[in-house]
Amino acid sequence: MTLDRAVMMFAGFMVLLSLALGFYVSPWWYLLNAFVGLNLIQASVTGFCPAAIAFRLFGIKAGRAFKG
Repeated sequence: MTLDRAVMMFAGFMVLLSLALGFYVSPWWYLLNAFVGLNLIQASVTGFCPAAIAFRLFGIKAGRAFKG
């Protein structure tokens, strides 16, 4: 698995998790959706992605989007 796919999978998982928590636990969990969305927009504009840095530390190889 490349870093690009790992980041996309993690973002998708976080969106689904926050939707479930918002529905079953508390609507405040929907703020996690907003944070994930804003982080995705920020990463697309700046190229800086904290999740990519963390996954790189775990040894996942870079794909096309997160070279470096």
